[in-house]
Amino acid sequence: MTKFSTMTGLIALAAVGVTPVLAQTVADSDVPTTSLNIPGNVQLFGDAKPNVYRPSATVNGEIITATDIEQRMALIRIANNNAELPPEEVQRLRSQVFSNLIDEKLQIQEAKAAEITIDENVVNQQFARLATRFKQTPEQFSTYLTSKGSSAAAVKQQIRGEFAWDRLLSRNIQSTTNVSTEEVKIVADQMTGTKGQDEFHLGEIYLSSTPETAAAVTENAKKIIQALQAGGSFAAYARQFSEASTAVVGGDLGWVKAGQLPGSMGEAATQMAPGQLVGPIEVPGGISIMLMIDRRQVLTADPRDAILSLKQISLDFPAGTTPAKASELAGQFAEKTRGIAGCGAADAVAQSLGATVVSRDNIEMRALPAPLQATLASLQIGQTTQPFGAANEGVSVLVLCGRDMPQTATAPNLEQIEQKLLEDKVNKRAQRYLRDLRRDAVIEYS
Repeated sequence: MTKFSTMTGLIALAAVGVTPVLAQTVADSDVPTTSLNIPGNVQLFGDAKPNVYRPSATVNGEIITATDIEQRMALIRIANNNAELPPEEVQRLRSQVFSNLIDEKLQIQEAKAAEITIDENVVNQQFARLATRFKQTPEQFSTYLTSKGSSAAAVKQQIRGEFAWDRLLSRNIQSTTNVSTEEVKIVADQMTGTKGQDEFHLGEIYLSSTPETAAAVTENAKKIIQALQAGGSFAAYARQFSEASTAVVGGDLGWVKAGQLPGSMGEAATQMAPGQLVGPIEVPGGISIMLMIDRRQVLTADPRDAILSLKQISLDFPAGTTPAKASELAGQFAEKTRGIAGCGAADAVAQSLGATVVSRDNIEMRALPAPLQATLASLQIGQTTQPFGAANEGVSVLVLCGRDMPQTATAPNLEQIEQKLLEDKVNKRAQRYLRDLRRDAVIEYS
């Protein structure tokens, strides 16, 4: 089923109506009084905020305000480590956010028409989970959102919308979507026929262009890449910028082979490592940015599927350690740990260094950073990795204590194939469903 990222958008609370202010037609002394200490000739100080309740659009009679757009923009900045975009990109993003808000308004309206309601306890639980991701309590998270230009109410409204749309799809689409045995067999036969070939799990951000706009679009792509390299979320940027149908799933292309991609993308994919970002790449009709999420060989055991037993030896650096001193300490640490003769000796070496030891079993190699995966795949049992860490934290090594290799896959997993085909069908029907809602909607722009 189509999934939507809570931290990439919101629909704020609907604006309330405001009665127009008329010219005063009676004397101050005749103005009715209240129990509040308000003068009849009241004077307002400070800047007014006309945008707060000014509608930017009405969707089937419901308002989207400028505040809604700005709060969504704030959430996108939060999701992307508060990275700032150039002014021209901000305007492009604001336009895309506006479009997304219209879609979400339509989704919420359709769910309401189907009498789908979301329990407030569910909303609050999801909000608390989001707060936990930021290592905050719900109360702290609310304050944090406000400080960044958003609000708890805005995020909770977004959560309600996502749950409502998800349940609507489950009722109206997923329950009536089926995958036949023949469809599964066709895919399974294709996999068997391509055993051993490389497959790539890719993310893509596609930007359309013409010969006249190619230079400008390429420049925009470079700026997006810079933001991603600075820590921005690929999925969030794909949702906001990509013009491909995969934008709704964060640009996720799924598992593909080089031959299924445009020539330039296929060629680039064969040279990429997991976690690598490449672009801009010229493709038919535009420019693409590619992220290699993972790669594998069809129906072939992958060493990175191994389950590991590890010991981590860590030495914390004193506060204020300079990079030069950190490098010196790391060298001494490396010299001592390099001679460890198996996991049994790790504790004694750690004690001599004043370091700590943590033992962990059942670690999936794929869950580790790509550089460590490559190192651990080449180690023998009892050997250690090279030191890793940071000057402001400390240095560590991993000792490989055990490795359970994956069994070679001899046949396609029919259940997984069926699930993937079902997800693809549901996603396509969901996109058509939303397209129909747009077509039938009455949308008025201010």
